[in-house]
Amino acid sequence: MGTGLDLPLDQVLVGDCIETLRRLPPASVHAVFADPPYNLQLKGELRRPDDSVVDGVDDAWDRFEDLAAYDAFTREWLAECRRVLRKDGTIWVIGSYHNVFRLGTAIQDLGFWILNDVIWRKANPMPNFRGRRFTNAHETLVWAARGAESRYRFNYAAMKALNDELQMRSDWFIPLCTGAERLRAEDGGKLHPTQKPEALLHRVILCCTAPGEVVLDPFLGTGTTAAVARRLGRRFIGIEREEAYARAARARIAAVAPLAESAALALPGKREQPRIPFGTLVERGLVPAGSTLTDRHRRWRAEVGADATLRCGASAGSIHKVGAEVQAAPSCNGWTFWHVEGRDGRLRLLDELRQEVVAQGG
Repeated sequence: MGTGLDLPLDQVLVGDCIETLRRLPPASVHAVFADPPYNLQLKGELRRPDDSVVDGVDDAWDRFEDLAAYDAFTREWLAECRRVLRKDGTIWVIGSYHNVFRLGTAIQDLGFWILNDVIWRKANPMPNFRGRRFTNAHETLVWAARGAESRYRFNYAAMKALNDELQMRSDWFIPLCTGAERLRAEDGGKLHPTQKPEALLHRVILCCTAPGEVVLDPFLGTGTTAAVARRLGRRFIGIEREEAYARAARARIAAVAPLAESAALALPGKREQPRIPFGTLVERGLVPAGSTLTDRHRRWRAEVGADATLRCGASAGSIHKVGAEVQAAPSCNGWTFWHVEGRDGRLRLLDELRQEVVAQGG
């Protein structure tokens, strides 16, 4: 861009988020994580019985004159995030009950396509000091694609592996940021009142990006997003208006050692795997024409044709079509239904043979 910034990779930019976003090239980042001001109303749940404010969450940056001003600000920065997001990119926006519903409305109105709302359930939430409400023990993350047509990335296999081979749910049980991870001011107090735990950003970044891709945080704070992105081998752009926070973020990021490239990789999802047609197995002689396929219980036997079609009784067609017809089922994944019998009599799943082809480069 002639008068603006080139893409400022791996930098913490100090300034107003909207003005800075406007200077970034369009369609230049793969993912956005945004932790915008909550616009807290401060009527009870964050004040102690002596009326003092917990953690000082009443900074000027978090307060707006009225809801209309907050909504206008929200739409402006979200619109800029959508402009700089690539067509197939995604955005994560986190909020509390004070603002998440207003954020969700703006996200939909601007054309984003909501994929999930994720509940971050805090293992160690701050108590409700006045005892007039339930303890507020969660925050909500909205995950959205740039548009309904986006072919967004979701590293499903990696998320499943991270969760002990169980499909990951949309409720995440993660502690608040504590201990050595919590940045401290000179007086020993919390440097930033809403510093997010690295475990939360680890999950967010790992699920929707690949090594080398660019993650943008327009409200960087003390740099959690950038620090985790660097560790995971991603590039980052951080925007922060407070110089003290930006200074702390830079020092924190500089201390992070990136993972080796092999460790930063996530298990590929189906979309990233090369498409191997059954015909490839037939052509290469792994399942020669004229051989017989069977299901694991050997109830049905199908002959393989030279054109990779199967014939089983009156049924003829693809491995999927014939598998469905013999079972009288609406559909069938032929790769995980049909087996080929080896010389030792052992049945091998077609999908095993396909994975061998994939491992050899397709």
